Amino acid sequence: MPYLELSLRCAESEQPRYETALEDVGALSVSLLDAEADTSNERAILEPGVGQTPLWDTLVLTALFPAGTDALLLLAALESFDPGLDWSRAGFRSIEDQDWERVWLDQFQPMRFGSRTFIVPWNHALPDEAQAADAAVVRLDPGLAFGSGTHPTTALCLRWLDGLAIGGELQGQPVLDFGCGSGILALAALKLGAAQAVGVDNDPQALLATRDNAERNQVGERLAVFAPQDEPAGAYPIVVANILASALDALADTLAARVAAGGRIALSGILHGQEGELLQRYAAWFDDLRTEREDDWMRIDGVRR
Repeated sequence: MPYLELSLRCAESEQPRYETALEDVGALSVSLLDAEADTSNERAILEPGVGQTPLWDTLVLTALFPAGTDALLLLAALESFDPGLDWSRAGFRSIEDQDWERVWLDQFQPMRFGSRTFIVPWNHALPDEAQAADAAVVRLDPGLAFGSGTHPTTALCLRWLDGLAIGGELQGQPVLDFGCGSGILALAALKLGAAQAVGVDNDPQALLATRDNAERNQVGERLAVFAPQDEPAGAYPIVVANILASALDALADTLAARVAAGGRIALSGILHGQEGELLQRYAAWFDDLRTEREDDWMRIDGVRR
C-alpha cells in the first residue's frame, strides 16, 4: 500500500500545534526529526513517550496519509483547522511500502545486547548465536515500526535487562515498561524470563504496535498495555522508563511509587549532563544509584528503599 507523505520544517514551539492538526485531519503517523541531523540515521528520529518533548530547536515533521489523499484538499483542511500556522512550507511525495522495507533491510541487521538478548528483523535469518537455547530473541517487523533497538537509550535499557536476567533477578517477575513505544523493552524482558509485563504509553499507535509485536513474538497473553490514565495502580519489582529527562523529572513521584520496596528501576532518555539533577531527584527514594553512558546518552539505575 502506498502513502502520501507530507513533510515540513517548524520551530520546536510550534510542533504541538502542527502535530495536533495533522492528527485531526487523519494522519496515520507523525514522525519528528532533527532538522539539522542526517535523516538517513535512525538515531535522529524522536519517538515521543509519556510526557516527552522534542530535543531540537528546529524540527522536520513527517506525516503519512492513505494513498489517493488529495494534497490540495488536505492543505485546505489543515489551514481550516489552524489558520495561524504556515502550511505553505509543506511538501508532498508518494511513498511505497517497499521503500520503508528496503530502508529497514539495509540499515537494520540482527543486534546483540549483553549476553543473551537479540533484536532481529523478521525478514532476516536468525544468526547462529541467536539460536542458542538460552537466547532471548525479539523479532521486529520491517515496516513503519519504531523502537528498533538502535538508539543508545534503548540499547542501554536492553543491556540492563540482560544483566538482571543473568543475575536471576528477572526470572518470574512482573515488569513495567513506562513509555513503551514499540514494546521492545517489555518484549525483551518477557523473552529473558519475566512472568508478565505491562506497557504504558500516551500514544495510541504505540499501544497498537506493542500489542501487535507481542502477539507476533508469541507473548501476547503475558503483556498488557494501557494509556497513562488507564494504568492500574501497582508496584513492580522491575521498572524501566525510557523517556526524556524532563518527563523523568515530572513523573518522579509516579515512577517511584511504581517500584516495590527492594525493586529496581532503570531511567533512560537522558542526555549526558542532565543526569546530575535526576540523581539528586531520585535519591529521595532509591539507593545504589549508578549511571552508564553510551554516546551522548545516559542511563540511571537504582534500588528502591
